[in-house]
Amino acid sequence: MGGLGVKVAPFTYVAHVLAVVSAVLVLVWCIHFRGGLAFESSNKNLIFNLHPVLMLIGFIILGSEAIMAYKVLPWSHDVNKAIHLVLHGIAIVLGIFGIYCAFKNHNESGIANLYSLHSWLGISTISLYVIQWIFGLVTFFVPVASPTFKRGALPWHVLFGLFVYILALATAELGFLEKLTFLEMGDFDKYGTEAFLVNFTALIVVLFGASVVVAAVAPAQVEETPEYSPLPDN
Repeated sequence: MGGLGVKVAPFTYVAHVLAVVSAVLVLVWCIHFRGGLAFESSNKNLIFNLHPVLMLIGFIILGSEAIMAYKVLPWSHDVNKAIHLVLHGIAIVLGIFGIYCAFKNHNESGIANLYSLHSWLGISTISLYVIQWIFGLVTFFVPVASPTFKRGALPWHVLFGLFVYILALATAELGFLEKLTFLEMGDFDKYGTEAFLVNFTALIVVLFGASVVVAAVAPAQVEETPEYSPLPDN
C-alpha cells in the first residue's frame, strides 16, 4: 500500500472518531430505547443489554485500539507491544463477560442457547481470539522463542489477527441483525427511530472496522516514489 501513497494517520483519526460514535450509539440504544443495563434484574432484557455494550465497547473497540497501538502510540516498540498485549487481554475478559451475560439472560428467560449463526460465530471468534492472544504472549512477549521463529511467525500472527478481527466484526453485524429481527416480530415500528438507530450503528461499525483494518496494513511511513523522468534520447 506504500506504493499507492496511503498514509496511516488519517485512517487512525477516522477510526477513533467512529469508535466514539459507535460507543455512544450503542449506549443510547441500550439505555434509552431498551431500558438500561443491569446484571441482576427481574426484567431480563436489562441483563441482555450488557451483551451488545460489552461486545462492542469492551471487545471490538478495545481490540481495535490494541491493533492500532503500534501505529498511533509514540512510545518504544517494547512499550507499545505491552500495551497491545494488555488491551487485547482486557478485550478478551470483557468479551467473555459479555457472552456470559447473553447466556445468563437466556437461561433466566427460558431461551435456548447456541442455536443461531451469530452465537456459533461468537463462540468461535472468542476462542480464536484467546488462542491468538496466548500465541502472541508466548512467542513475542515471553523470551522463549528464537529470533528466527519470531520473524517467521510475525506475518502469520498479523494475518490471523486481522482474520479474527474481521470475524468479530461480522459476528457483531449478525448480532445487530438478529436482535432487530426479533424486535420486528413483535409490536415494533420497522421504520421508527430505534430501527434506524440500530441499522445506523451497524453501518458505523462496518466503517469503523474498515478504518482499523486499513490502519493496520498501511505503513507508518510512506516511502517517497521517485519522480518520473523520461528516458534520455540517444
